[in-house]
Amino acid sequence: MMESDTETKRTIPIAKPEIGEEEISRVIEVLKSGMLAQGKIVEEFERAFAEYIGVKEAIAVSNGTIALDLALKAVGIKEGDEVIVPAFTFIATANCVLFQHAKPVFADIDEKTMNIDANDVLEKVTDKTKAVIGVHLYGQPFDVNAISEICEDHDLILIEDAAQAHGAEYDGKKVGSFGVGCFSFYPTKNMTTGEGGMITTNDTRLAEKLRLLRNHGDTGKYNHVMLGYNYRMTDFQAVIGVEQLKKLDSFIEKRIKNAEYLSKNLKDDIVKPFAMEKVKHVFNQYVVQIERRDNFIEQLKKAGIGCAVHYPMAVYEQPLYKELGIVAKCERAERVARRVVSLPVHPSLTAEDLKYIVEFVNGIEL
Repeated sequence: MMESDTETKRTIPIAKPEIGEEEISRVIEVLKSGMLAQGKIVEEFERAFAEYIGVKEAIAVSNGTIALDLALKAVGIKEGDEVIVPAFTFIATANCVLFQHAKPVFADIDEKTMNIDANDVLEKVTDKTKAVIGVHLYGQPFDVNAISEICEDHDLILIEDAAQAHGAEYDGKKVGSFGVGCFSFYPTKNMTTGEGGMITTNDTRLAEKLRLLRNHGDTGKYNHVMLGYNYRMTDFQAVIGVEQLKKLDSFIEKRIKNAEYLSKNLKDDIVKPFAMEKVKHVFNQYVVQIERRDNFIEQLKKAGIGCAVHYPMAVYEQPLYKELGIVAKCERAERVARRVVSLPVHPSLTAEDLKYIVEFVNGIEL
């Protein structure tokens, strides 16, 4: 392992958004215009994002959690319904089911991809099941064909939680184009608007309903036809998104190259990310699996190498779900949750950063 006096000389963050002069200058333009709330720039962003994903409609909202919440509301999930979700994901995926007073039913994961397992999804389908939320975890698409087939056979709605997967592809198509797509633009994502979210769909009627729900159910001129919310995106957020979207493919290319370097050079004792065939993994996170995780993380922090645990437990193990009395048992999700560690993979990493990470990690006794 490297000497302690050199370990503290470098600081490499786990995530770092890339904001350029293009974003800054356009935000200033919007601020000077005085038109700050949802307006023409949001519409511009929606059109550009829909075109990028390859869908008819994109609906901008305040954040990714709201995207999931509105998607479930718009497709009609209600009290008494069941929605199958992966046991291993960020908690918002399941919480949005609770927002509808419906029941999240937890499916186990594939231990290699860490994505939802289609076989377990099939076992969890009941007469009350109305939808499946698949998460494209860490930027790798879940097995869309297998999950879509289950949804078609049982008349279920497919919701894609693509919060971490902007630009990811399954069988040559962008994620977010298979079901109802839900994206986040939080600063740690592959592109950002600060906060913000997007819903994508090819269903024009569903898009109309989503636009009503995000804006107080108002058709215009204070004509409110349904109970809606203020879940709008602002123009100065959207203009950041417009510029970030232009750079997204270059951001992704850097992430993929960084991930390839790590996978090629990290020692074989480490369980590295596994990418399925026929997918484009965009590496929002580069996640390894380590048995003695606490020591590993401690050593990384001493060396100034940012790291994180995404995520430390299965969702149903969270105190909230225990308090609610929601019981599940997904052994693979629990096992993976106790081993995962995310290493830096963001586009701002230099060749020296990557070399430093590899050399230091390879020197840690596992």
